[in-house]
Amino acid sequence: MNTYAENPSLWNDHAKAQSVLRERTKLESLITGCRTLEREQADTIAFLALAEEEGDDAMVEEAEEQLRLLCQKVHVRKLEALLSGEADGNDCFLEVHAGAGGTEAQDWAEMLLRMYSRWADARGLKVVWLDESAGEEAGIKSAIIQVSGLYAYGWLKTESGVHRLVRVSPFDASARRHTSFCSVWVYPVVDETITVAIAEKDCRVDTYRASGAGGQHVNKTDSAVRITHLPTNIVVQCQSERSQHQNRAKAWAMLKARIYERELQKREEAATALAEIKTDIGWGRQIRSYVLQPYQMVKDLRTCVETSDTQGVLDGNIDRFISAALAARVDGRAIEADEDMT
Repeated sequence: MNTYAENPSLWNDHAKAQSVLRERTKLESLITGCRTLEREQADTIAFLALAEEEGDDAMVEEAEEQLRLLCQKVHVRKLEALLSGEADGNDCFLEVHAGAGGTEAQDWAEMLLRMYSRWADARGLKVVWLDESAGEEAGIKSAIIQVSGLYAYGWLKTESGVHRLVRVSPFDASARRHTSFCSVWVYPVVDETITVAIAEKDCRVDTYRASGAGGQHVNKTDSAVRITHLPTNIVVQCQSERSQHQNRAKAWAMLKARIYERELQKREEAATALAEIKTDIGWGRQIRSYVLQPYQMVKDLRTCVETSDTQGVLDGNIDRFISAALAARVDGRAIEADEDMT
């Protein structure tokens, strides 16, 4: 791979060269990760043996903790090795939409977006805001972000579905308990290795004035772009760039990604007879429940993995849920995450 990537003639085809370099980076990351784990295992075992020989209980406890952390890393690498789907290595778009419930649901949508942003930051993934519709009083009605990095789509693809929150509403003067719903939808970025044909006659393109923070940051022209794919009724929009041309290009890329994800879902459902993931944002087919009142519990309804560390989850510590859902999808059955991951 290195010899091929270093061939000067490779850059005669820029798109192919980028694809080869991405593949090399992915393989180098996998190899380096495995070698690092082997080194850490050898060092930790040697440290444990020395601690036991000297009879130092504190050192033994430290070594055992290092082994537990190493088991977590091995579990993650094992799942990465199973991310062999057609688009698992791609970047992805993540959409969050508030369900019925006004300000309460919109605040929940913003909390979810923060959770995924923090998860991505902790993994070293890049997050770019593409579109956001602010709530009337607080929170957001909807938002779209792009998550870029190795296996971004592979890791996040099982997060698509309805997320339910139960808490005492901070917007209710009577301090009553409220139930709110939001939908999350994840779909892969379509790169140059994937061809998606879309006829322009099948699309309606609308432009509008992008919203901003006020003053000089508010657009004076209709730079935001919305594209509706009439045969499927898929709608995408982008207002993150200053020019209409850039927003239009990004919106077309998002539309291709949505249509491609739709095709991937059809294939998977045909192969596994799974029900459609995208449903009404309300009761039924929720994938995860977040209860803050009257007790603290986050539970994945597909794998039964749960934790009482609700604040940690909302701060982005969702690996236990993602790992279990990925393992269940690969194995074709619902299984819980390894005990070390919880």
